[in-house]
Amino acid sequence: MNFDRTQRVSQDGDWRITANPLAWGDTNAEVVVLGFSKGPTQAGELATTPHDQIAYKGGRVAVGKILAHVGLIDGGDNGRLRTAVDRLIADPDGRFHFGSLIRCTVERRDGTTWKGTGSGMLDGFVADPFGREVATNCARRFLANLPASTRLVVMFGMGTKGNYIRQARALIQQARPGRWRTVNEVAYADEKITFVHVEHFASQGNLLPRWLGEGGHDRGRLGLRAREAVTAALAPRPISVSAA
Repeated sequence: MNFDRTQRVSQDGDWRITANPLAWGDTNAEVVVLGFSKGPTQAGELATTPHDQIAYKGGRVAVGKILAHVGLIDGGDNGRLRTAVDRLIADPDGRFHFGSLIRCTVERRDGTTWKGTGSGMLDGFVADPFGREVATNCARRFLANLPASTRLVVMFGMGTKGNYIRQARALIQQARPGRWRTVNEVAYADEKITFVHVEHFASQGNLLPRWLGEGGHDRGRLGLRAREAVTAALAPRPISVSAA
């Protein structure tokens, strides 16, 4: 594999991945934060970009707002949020690990060009046979055997009408066979780890402000459900005491 150069295109020519797997933070973290894939604006430049500047490039304020909204970091102004996310990503011994569900860059053909963003990108890829194969391989490799210290996985993106939540859950359950339960409409869990879907940090228009609760929009309910699931996942666990 030639890092950030090797590519694979789907048989129908509609999807393309670029091989550039990366991750940040602590490999034994309590909280794993996953985007969908690295943005296409970074593809072809990663080998020369400082490692800690790559993750969520251009979107770290939004990432900070989301993590603060669900109670994982303190709130603050944009500068404070950006600085907080910068530090978390660069900390190899912290509470967080950062990566993406699809470790390669994902792009979809749009006429004669390739685009890595747009409506239906997340759920469209994992619903496509090529994308499902790639996503299944990634889930098996990176999510099947998470560290014992990991209690929560935060996943950016919900998809159109929750399609990405359903597709991601199916992939993860296949990679992690066991007893699963629905926490609420944005979260699910097995016996060890809770997976919580939040708004995507690069969501267009007013989706993120509404998810954050601005304007009293119904989408804010999903943000509250995410916060509830995060709180429950990280609550102190009862100590099992065997009878004498």
